[in-house]
This record gives sequence, structure tokens and C-alpha cells, in this order.
Amino acid sequence: PTAGEKVDGSIHWSHELAFWGGDLASLRTKVGYLNGLGVDVLYLNPIQLADSNHKYDAIDYREISPEYGTKADLRALAEELHADGMHLVLDGVFNHMGENSRWFLDAQSSPDSPYRDWFTFDPSVRNGYVGWWGIAALPELKWENPEVRAEIVDKPDSVVRSWFGDGIDGWRLDVATELGLDNLAAITRASHEEKPGSLVIGEVWSYPSRWTAAMDAVMNFALRQSLFAFVEGRVSGPQFAADMDDMIADCGLDPILRSWILLDNHDTPRLRTLYPDERDRAFLQSLQFTLPGSPLVYYGVEAGMEGGEDPGSRGPMQWDDATPDNPEFARLAALTALRKASPALRIGDYVPLATRSAFAFLRVTDKSEDTVLVVANSGEASVHESLLIRDPFLMNGDTYRDVRTGAAYNSQSGVLELDVPGKTVLILKPERWPGMKDRTGHTPYKRIP
Repeated sequence: PTAGEKVDGSIHWSHELAFWGGDLASLRTKVGYLNGLGVDVLYLNPIQLADSNHKYDAIDYREISPEYGTKADLRALAEELHADGMHLVLDGVFNHMGENSRWFLDAQSSPDSPYRDWFTFDPSVRNGYVGWWGIAALPELKWENPEVRAEIVDKPDSVVRSWFGDGIDGWRLDVATELGLDNLAAITRASHEEKPGSLVIGEVWSYPSRWTAAMDAVMNFALRQSLFAFVEGRVSGPQFAADMDDMIADCGLDPILRSWILLDNHDTPRLRTLYPDERDRAFLQSLQFTLPGSPLVYYGVEAGMEGGEDPGSRGPMQWDDATPDNPEFARLAALTALRKASPALRIGDYVPLATRSAFAFLRVTDKSEDTVLVVANSGEASVHESLLIRDPFLMNGDTYRDVRTGAAYNSQSGVLELDVPGKTVLILKPERWPGMKDRTGHTPYKRIP
């Protein structure tokens, strides 16, 4: 899609109203595809009744836009996902609504409307009311009004609570930082009350500390920006490591583990457009799947889809390119399989390692056999690193094997010497040195966890 034209009699542009197909029923036919790719959570952009195709301008928070289907379709999708061990997260756009929402139209019609104080009317501002970023189509809700918060969060049948009855497992909160810490915490509490174990994750473009305390997790845009600076050579490996250390210290490891590591989404150019060089994409995705956090993959990444700023990044899924013989698909599938097979990459602690120029870290659990070592060199030239491996239960003489190439590196007394090629992320697994077990039955690991 490309930017369209202003529609006569509407504040919308033509590209905002075009519908490219796809609904909840057809999405059900792809549950097997998602499961095969290793997906754990399906996150849907807004599906509530709205004028536009992006649905960030809700008319009614409690209804589904008819082009997507019905509540029955949503429940059926959730049931199929749950049957395959997956979960469903919906986009909650609670900072603002659409100009044609019943609440806003009523509020606009009369100063005496019961909904008048649900929005901020001010003749001194553009349009006569406060819209998100001044956009007339997106009047902001006044969360300071207890009636607004009650309708969306606090009532037993509130908007946030009611959708859990239709099978969802959590909310992704749009422009979360504009809702405020107290309201975010209230949404999180209400969600957990309705469905224990549910996930509330916020769109946070700023540094994540404080926000991670109000919700379960964030979309970690700050980490995304740091990753881009690293792959482009604007920060060194040690500086990136320091940034990562600070973020974990400020937020806590658990919220970072739950947070989504994203490289692109509907609000940004696509990854392949941002980084045409396949080495850069492979570098970024390798860290996306090994750093603490949950990798969020935008649809079409596995197909190698391209696209610039909105609406270019929101094109229809190219199913014909989403095949195992596509290198983009193969790389993503391999990383997903690696992460699913590795407890350390999913839930393990993060242990930074001192380096001269690369970035290196361990992911560890209470079992030394789970340990994963990652070493990333974002420069063009190969670098040599001497790494002190901070794991006391890995023994002298252990071999570290590259999970992708099979290359082996031998350690001595906890020190690993290795050359890291340019634009490369090495993902290594230690192989326990067997000692003389084959001949004598002896192994240095006999009392090691």
C-alpha cells in the first residue's frame, strides 16, 4: 500500500479505509502455520469496531468490526490457539477513541451530555477539543474522570475485564505512557483478577524503568534503538553491554524477560527495508532471540517483506514467500527452534562477560548443561577475544560448539580464546569434557549440578 488521498467529507485518507482482506475465521486456518513456526503468543492489532482499517480509532470498545467477524469467531480462534499451547493478546487503545464513537458524538452534541466530561473540550485548541497529537479523528479520553476509568477498567463488566470472557489472554496497551502509572497498574490488576497469568504489556518508546513496575512488561523500544546503534557501529560492544547491564539493574530481570524485543512493527519501516544487508538482519535477529526478553516478530518478516513508513509497512501478508526455502524463513525458524529448546534462552539469568571490543554474555540456569554463550562482533573486521567464562561448573578443557556451524572452541581454566568474524553473532553451547569416563568411569562432573 501507498499513501492515498484525502477522502471528501471525511477526515480520513483513502489508504486508511482500504481493506485488503483477512478476518478471524481465515486466521484460524493459519493456527497450524503459527504453531509450526514456534509461536507462543499471537498479538493482534485492534479488532474493535472502528472507521479505519488500522482500528486505532475505536467507535465501540465492546464490539468487533464486522469485516473481521464476530465474538464467536474470536472465541473459536482463542480455543484453537489454546489447544496448541498458544495465547492471544489484543491491542487495547484506551487513550483515545474515534471521532464517531457514540460517547464522543453525544459529548459533542451538547454541553449537558453525560459524556461531555469524558473528553476535553477547549475552544482555544485546534478542533475545539484535545485529540491525540492534535488529530481530529482521535479525541482523547479524560482518564481523570472516574466514570471513564470505571467504564474501561474498574466496573465488574468493564471493557478490560469483559474481553477475557471471549478467550483472550492479555492486553497490549497502545501509547501506554500516556495513560499514566496508576491507570496502567489498575488495568494490570483488573486483568490478573479476571484471568490469573494474563499478560499486560505496554507500548513504551522511552526508557522502560518505572513502566515495568506498573505492567507485566513493555515493548522494549529502547533496546531496539540500542541494538540498531550497535549493529551500525555507533556504539561499541562494551558500551552496549553497559547499556544492557543498566537496563536490567533499573528494571529487574523478570520484567525484562517478559518484555518484547522487537525490530519492526506497524509503526516503523520493515526490518528488510531498514537493513537491506542480510548480515545486519541476521546479526539483529540472533541477538533478538538470545538476549533476555521475548522476541516479537512482525508478520511477514519470515517472508522477507519490505515496506517503509506507514502505510508501506502494513501490506498484505505474502504467503507465497513464507516457505522453508526462503533464507529469511529458514533463519527465523532456526532461531525459534533454538530458543524453544533452550531453557537458558527463555528464562535464564543474564551474565555479562568482559571484552575488548565485542559484546559477550552467558544465559544460565541452575544446570550448567543449559548454559549458552553469545559473542557478537558488529564490526567488519574479525576480532580476537579472551573471555573469562563466569560459570564455576564448567570444567577445564570443556569444548564450546557453535550451534549453527558446528565449529569447536576449547577452554582452559575457564578462559576461552576465540576469533569472531565481522558482522557475526556466535551462539555457543559448552560440551562437558568427559574426562576418562569411557575408560575408567571417571568424570569431573559427577557431583556438578
